[in-house]
Amino acid sequence: MRKKVTLKQIAKELDVSISTVSKALRDSIEISEDTRQKVQAFAKLYNYRPNNIALSLKNRKTKTIGIIIPEIVQHFFSKVITGIEMVANRKGYNVIVALSNESFDKEVINMQMLANGSIDGFILSIAKETLQQQDYHHFTETINQGMPIVMFDRVVNEIKCDKVIVDDVKGAKKAVNKLIENGCKNIAIITTKDYVSVGKLRTQGYLEALDDHKINPESSLILKIEDKLLSEDHLDQLENDIEQLFKQNDKIDGIFAVNELYGVTAAKVARRYGYEIPEALQIVSFSDGVLSRHSTPSLSTISQHGQKIGESAAELLIKRLEMEDEEDFNEDEDEIFETVVIETNLIERESTK
Repeated sequence: MRKKVTLKQIAKELDVSISTVSKALRDSIEISEDTRQKVQAFAKLYNYRPNNIALSLKNRKTKTIGIIIPEIVQHFFSKVITGIEMVANRKGYNVIVALSNESFDKEVINMQMLANGSIDGFILSIAKETLQQQDYHHFTETINQGMPIVMFDRVVNEIKCDKVIVDDVKGAKKAVNKLIENGCKNIAIITTKDYVSVGKLRTQGYLEALDDHKINPESSLILKIEDKLLSEDHLDQLENDIEQLFKQNDKIDGIFAVNELYGVTAAKVARRYGYEIPEALQIVSFSDGVLSRHSTPSLSTISQHGQKIGESAAELLIKRLEMEDEEDFNEDEDEIFETVVIETNLIERESTK
């Protein structure tokens, strides 16, 4: 069976832009008759069929960016959207926000809906179910059909696109190093299952920090939370799991939480068990949101700078969209993509000494 040909391959073979191929296939008067005939003949020869996940392509500019986020309640994602909107509006673009609710199917449906003539490109953070299934066909097909994607926070190396991340390993090491420097010797981590990329990387940072200080990690101090426990419907179960961590480890004097909900919940459970914070127990969490600042005690955190992530993602996407508008733009098999790494920093509050 002949391999399915993409817009990118047609453009490369005929030495024209993806925009030209897309318009030629739709008989646009912007394209010369000779070029239209060549493109259409090539497409017919290879039985090209447009993927409906990217029908809009470069036919017409919507000047709109599609944003897909896993959930709306996290302060981090709201800050990212703020950053995207600031840059997009300044450059004459609007944004549409869609929610995957951590669902693979919802993520695919959102991409199909938005790419069908509504937007010019995507900025997205991958749903946890997608990461768990490791099914990324909708990203690959969208990119192959000429619609650029910028991923942020949760990304996968398999997809060749621009990305904006923080150094999760380095950020986690900052948190654990702070606890060790403050005298903590029995440091627990509350993290996610390993299929969630950021949780896995932050766990790696935790382990590396312990190793740097010649501290042997103990499996009983590593609590990996089921993904569903991040929802409001399962907060009681999250508390129960953290209670078990304290029951099994009565010498805990430090906790690193990979997100602020885990950190705030750990502080709540610790106070119930009579721990004085920060005198007997110190806590550092990742993500500097509203919960961290207004909890009792307020949490020391690793700030991800969500707004800066959003600004960088929007800059990358708009740069690529405008590059594709250039008359001399041609697709390159070895297209170079950027990964922007945003530096994290430790914000000290009441939960550390």
